[in-house]
Amino acid sequence: MTTTDPDSRVGRAPASAVDLASDTLRFPADFTWGAATAAFQIEGSTTVDGRTPSIWDTFAATPGKVLNGDNGDPACDHYNRSAEDVELMSQLGLAAYRFSVAWPRIVPAADGAVEPRGLAFYDRLVDQLLAKGIQPVATLYHWDLPQWLEDQGGWRNRDTAYRFAEYAQVVFGRLGDRVKLWSTLNEPWCSAFLGHHKGNHAPGLTDSKASLEAMHHLLLAHGLATRAMREQATAEHRFSLVLNFTQGKADNDDTASLDAVRKVDGLHNRIFLDPVLGRGYPADVVDDVAWLGDWQRVVQDGDLDVIATPIDFLGVNYYSPTRVAPAADPEAVSDGPFPGLRGVDLLDPRGELTSFGWEQNADAFAELLTRLGQDAPGLPIVITENGSAFVDEVDELGHVDDPQRLAFLVDHLRAVHRAIEAGTDIRGYLAWSLLDNFEWAEGYSQRFGVVRVDYETQERTVKSSGAALARIIARNSIPATGYEVE
Repeated sequence: MTTTDPDSRVGRAPASAVDLASDTLRFPADFTWGAATAAFQIEGSTTVDGRTPSIWDTFAATPGKVLNGDNGDPACDHYNRSAEDVELMSQLGLAAYRFSVAWPRIVPAADGAVEPRGLAFYDRLVDQLLAKGIQPVATLYHWDLPQWLEDQGGWRNRDTAYRFAEYAQVVFGRLGDRVKLWSTLNEPWCSAFLGHHKGNHAPGLTDSKASLEAMHHLLLAHGLATRAMREQATAEHRFSLVLNFTQGKADNDDTASLDAVRKVDGLHNRIFLDPVLGRGYPADVVDDVAWLGDWQRVVQDGDLDVIATPIDFLGVNYYSPTRVAPAADPEAVSDGPFPGLRGVDLLDPRGELTSFGWEQNADAFAELLTRLGQDAPGLPIVITENGSAFVDEVDELGHVDDPQRLAFLVDHLRAVHRAIEAGTDIRGYLAWSLLDNFEWAEGYSQRFGVVRVDYETQERTVKSSGAALARIIARNSIPATGYEVE
């Protein structure tokens, strides 16, 4: 994740094997440790300093869309508490902090005028980070599309991709002298499919064909923005896209089961990654969803070249695998988040689950990372999100002991280490999340933070998992067995 080497695609030595003397797994000396958040989930102050509504403000204000009627204000009040939160990052020993910029703070209206107070907040945040020796990692879009753009068709409208490139130029022009690591989009799978097909994310649509059109415009926006920023960039800047991946799992290895895995892998992973790597949309996936209609009518000449604009590293978000089986009826439309998926039963997760109901499966993470290393050789990877939600309990002294979250963290770091040993070039790990926060349609019911936030008082408390993460960072290693992080 270092930015000093002008060729970011070069390989490097893998992590060491098990240190038999101390029974620890050591990471590469230049491995970057950090944590991540997103603007709408932590900032609050949704009507302050010229900010206008995003699609998530609108979605949250719609009855029944967000659990308990929760919304993004005040969230963690990070807009007013950034200095306190950066001090916490410093105490944890973070070397990097991934944050997102709220588009409605920067371009709040359809006239395109830039709001200086919005830029000033991120100016201050970047300076606060650098003053503590923490490298800022900026994400330009983490789902909070300005509502005024949604009113014009949102991601279903090709013009939104060009507006995103203009916004990217503005933010890069203001922060690029100090921020060297950039991501365009976070998890376009969620924006496109959960937001336009499944309808449980903003803007809450249930139009399968439109979700694929939105997907294309999101990827086009990524390519246009990357090109626009590269025009202003120096040799130190690095650009990326952050994708959320899953690993398909079937109980059998017969042809029908393997085809079910292929279909889900195609609609979750490959349809986003392949065009970014210059391979275009996978032909088998295009065939799978052809029955929805001609969604590719929105693909214009040259679009795939723009989408394939080279990136310097790939951001990988991972939480859980997807269990599948072939359906009895190969034409049956699957009930789930994948537009056009037919002939596949999406099975319940297994084993120990997080409070979100997600399967804890670090082996699937190792398989995924090893495969990505093989599918995209020479492209460095940064784990940009990985974490778990559990119900936390505060004891009488105000402490939060969360052994389940710590076990999840260590197990998944072991998976990262295994993938590095297998040859995948992984440069860093950014835990999700620094803080408990607004968890989208689940409101404030799910806590992912290594730091607890009391939403009534805004008091921050480092959980036992956060204290253990600090020790892991300080030692650049994890235990090879067990969960005692001394």
